[in-house]
Amino acid sequence: MAIPIKNIIMLAGDGIGPEVMQSVITLIDHINKLGDVQINVVHHLIGGASYDVRGTPLTDEVITACKNSDAILLGAVGGTKWAQVDYDKRPEAGLLTLRKELNLFANLRPAMVFDSLISASSLKPEYIKGLDIMIVRELTGGVYFGEPRGIFNEPNGERRGINTQVYTTSEIIRVGRVAFETARLRRKKLCSVEKSNVMESGILWREEITKLAGEYPDVELSHMYADNCAMQLLRTPSQFDVIVTDNLFGDILSDEASMLTGSLGMLPSASLSHKGMPSLYEPIHGSAPDIAGQNIANPMAALLSFAMACDMALELPAWRVRIFDAVDAVLKKNIRTKDIALPDSRVLGTIEITNEILNEMDKQK
Repeated sequence: MAIPIKNIIMLAGDGIGPEVMQSVITLIDHINKLGDVQINVVHHLIGGASYDVRGTPLTDEVITACKNSDAILLGAVGGTKWAQVDYDKRPEAGLLTLRKELNLFANLRPAMVFDSLISASSLKPEYIKGLDIMIVRELTGGVYFGEPRGIFNEPNGERRGINTQVYTTSEIIRVGRVAFETARLRRKKLCSVEKSNVMESGILWREEITKLAGEYPDVELSHMYADNCAMQLLRTPSQFDVIVTDNLFGDILSDEASMLTGSLGMLPSASLSHKGMPSLYEPIHGSAPDIAGQNIANPMAALLSFAMACDMALELPAWRVRIFDAVDAVLKKNIRTKDIALPDSRVLGTIEITNEILNEMDKQK
């Protein structure tokens, strides 16, 4: 019987992106050697790396290649090197364009605490032990994409900066469905977060999510204002299971939730599309240009992002479990990268800890 073939586009990007994506390549090579599946990887440029070569952060060629793949893996984009580039040419503009072109409307960001990393969090252990939150962020609407936008000169000599927060019923419903379906597979609790007390878009958000809840009677729905949610994530994070929110609030709250776990270097994400388009998987730690090229970046979030792709896009759920278990085993041995190291940890570089994770995978039955 022919082995399944999967085709991945890899966009390593900027900063530490190429280093952590190399760890994923090493893992994929390891999987391919076992002969149960063939995962083909094609590399393309995005972000500052693309701007330096192509004069744009994302080309039409790359967009087309991504649309024809089974999944996309992204390292990171951005860095101070491109801080003075025109806004529409900055590395981040390439990522926003990719999200829009592929309709990557729902971003899933898990914030889960490995028992071995409880001491790395700034919160007391009793607040975060066993913590497992999933934030579902709407990704292609809201204030990041709304029109009008821009900086305008006023007749009185002042300048006015405008960004428009706008959502439609269909945008809210489609991300709401993802959130309800996700909650249904977990602890069946969903908290919808907005600012309906001061924003009309928030009123619409609450009304549409409330109506949608009628289709999911097995899921307990609650509502919370975004500022209160930010406080509650620090006060009692265990009260949350799945959080669904808009683009801006999701950006902020998911970064806050990630630090409950102790390090951005541990957290993966998935950006989901629909209508047959592939999804995108990326670590949430950013490009970290200050540590790029030093072999000290934590590759675990990138590896766990690939694990999410195995489960959600590549029809390889067993590999998600194997990767997760191998990462957990390495952490339990107190083997760490610099960002999560304890005083008594065995500290390894990016390449070396990747090899340790592969060794743990080889031990699995």
